[in-house]
Amino acid sequence: MSSINRAVRMPAFNSVGTQVPQINPERQLKRITLAAMLWEKQFYLDGKSHAELVRELVAKVQPAKVEALAQEARTKFKLRHVPLLLARELARHGKLQASALTNVIQRPDEMSEFLSIYWQDGKTAVSNQVKKGLAACFNKFNEYQLAKWNKNSAAIKLRDVMFLSHPKPQTAEQAELFKRVAADTLATPDTWETQLSAGANKCETFTRLMNEKKLGALAFLRNLRNMRDSGVNTDLIRIYAATVDVSKVLPFRYVAAARIVPEFEDMLESMMFRSLATHDKIPGKTVLVIDVSGSMFGSKISSKSDLDRFDAAAALAMLCREVCEEVEIYSFSDKAVRVAPRRGFALREAISSSQYHSGTRLGQAMQTINANGSYDRCIVFTDEQSYDRPDAPRGKGYVVNVASYENGVNHNAWTEVNGFSEAVVDYIQALEREAV
Repeated sequence: MSSINRAVRMPAFNSVGTQVPQINPERQLKRITLAAMLWEKQFYLDGKSHAELVRELVAKVQPAKVEALAQEARTKFKLRHVPLLLARELARHGKLQASALTNVIQRPDEMSEFLSIYWQDGKTAVSNQVKKGLAACFNKFNEYQLAKWNKNSAAIKLRDVMFLSHPKPQTAEQAELFKRVAADTLATPDTWETQLSAGANKCETFTRLMNEKKLGALAFLRNLRNMRDSGVNTDLIRIYAATVDVSKVLPFRYVAAARIVPEFEDMLESMMFRSLATHDKIPGKTVLVIDVSGSMFGSKISSKSDLDRFDAAAALAMLCREVCEEVEIYSFSDKAVRVAPRRGFALREAISSSQYHSGTRLGQAMQTINANGSYDRCIVFTDEQSYDRPDAPRGKGYVVNVASYENGVNHNAWTEVNGFSEAVVDYIQALEREAV
């Protein structure tokens, strides 16, 4: 009788010792990619280990699926570094298509960042597909974009990328532009950064840029403290806030801004509501369940951010509160607590103050929530480091992981969604439309 050797799948455990189901390489790669902060410490899975795990998993997943994941991470989830790492690993295995790299790169400085990642372990020859992909990127950007993101402090400048990839201009005008890139003589862009670096008056600069409609929404939010401290007219700030395009600003940006300039919280809340007003509604009754355990507080989403995991979860809850037709909200730590369905920043505070920030017992919380009645869907915002696993939901169930832990508490009764951009809501809506 012959025998068959079978690979034994060792049990997996999360950071608090709960045994959790293993997932296949494709799902695991997606999990850690869409919530990735590369080279940053993420509890027991630090940034270096995170990158190494990405490298291992890319080798096990079909190249076309890795390409699709890299593009999704960059365009839908607004991640910048991990899509470049995915492309680099495909190139390492000779599987990268030039078009995939061109699609992933959305800003000029990402060409230089990609090469920095490519040569992180030592300078090696660059493949032809990489050169073609980088060359095609130059045709995507105008002079303003190239100049804005041509960082003098970067180890690899745009002219270095150009000399390596040899892009071909498509017009005579573009040929002249490429010559200016090569000569490092691009026209200085009119941005708040360049003006202030040149010594311009802060108050005058921000006033002029707002009057000329040249200050984007993200730059506006990031500079509210600068504008306040430099004496910019408060009425002008509030008038500009009411008209600036906020369609691409994520909810957690308003949370961050309100923490720095609380006197503008009402204005920021109005901006956030305006950005969500055109969002498609989620039909039926939705139960939102937000993790307020200790691990959600104080663990920053990145080393350069003031926001922690709870901020990310609360921002998503604030978003869902606006787009759900009917909503019921709970916090959970050692138990589930019903939270009043307030709006905006008031909802964030209600969730945070609803109970002590102690242990993480999602399973026990879901028993309470399921016993309270039926619902069409349940969306849990958590870092998944629970001491127990949740029972199946009474309707559709989604676990949104706002951290990049390697293993979570999810099982097949729940759909896992990773990350903390507004795209998780779009993803849920797309899944339910496909199921109809």
